[in-house]
Amino acid sequence: MAIAANIPGRHFLRHFGQGRSLVYQLVRRDFEQRYVGSIIGWLWGVIHPVVLLAVYTFVFSYAFGAKLPRGEVTDNYPLFLFAGMLPWLLFQETLTRSAPSVVEYANLIKKSVFPSEVVPLSILISSVISHLISLAVLVVATAIWVRELHATLLFLPVFVFLLGLLSLGLSWIAAGLQVYLRDTAQVLTVILTAWFWLTPVFMPESYFRGRADFLLTWNPVALVVRGYRDTILGGRLPALGDLAMLTAFSVGLFLAGALFFRYTKRGFADVM
Repeated sequence: MAIAANIPGRHFLRHFGQGRSLVYQLVRRDFEQRYVGSIIGWLWGVIHPVVLLAVYTFVFSYAFGAKLPRGEVTDNYPLFLFAGMLPWLLFQETLTRSAPSVVEYANLIKKSVFPSEVVPLSILISSVISHLISLAVLVVATAIWVRELHATLLFLPVFVFLLGLLSLGLSWIAAGLQVYLRDTAQVLTVILTAWFWLTPVFMPESYFRGRADFLLTWNPVALVVRGYRDTILGGRLPALGDLAMLTAFSVGLFLAGALFFRYTKRGFADVM
């Protein structure tokens, strides 16, 4: 018992166990607020990705005539782009919405024992729900357009999970910093803009090779984008090296974010 009491992060993890109902309520509230008052409700979660895919198809296939070089997982550029955009949008939405989230709950944090670490977690879960709807649209579009589905789709939840760990760890860091440095959210927007163009979302990886190989190796989001495209469009299992690198990034940043938030939250009530 004495050993268990000294485990680092024990109280931090206990808040998750005790705050399960709170997380559920926060996720439900966040998800419902997106569609409150709308006539067709959650169906907008299906309509948005469908329209996005239709726009990509028209602009890049018909207006610009974009072509992918040989050797890519597919020659269908709209599906290639959509498969790259979805993980990026989940990553970006989780970070940008989490950064000011703790400050928005300042009244609760100052007046009660509120487990503030669950706020970024609830945002992640809500974003993942919308993300899964978009993923379903992509899978159906692939089945109809390319007329094939690969068994490697079963590996896709691994990438969603690792991306979630990565996003949550960085979200805790951003949310903790925002309490003390109110410019954090603005700086994060600038960083994410640069990060987006340093990730092979619009461009295939061949454009980076020989010029900036390190961006493909040391950019965890690029590894996730590759994993999405390989498992959904290419029918390929991820390389063990890529999976090991992504796991190291995700788990490392998750733990770093948890430790950072654990220590910074001690002063939240004093500075809010």
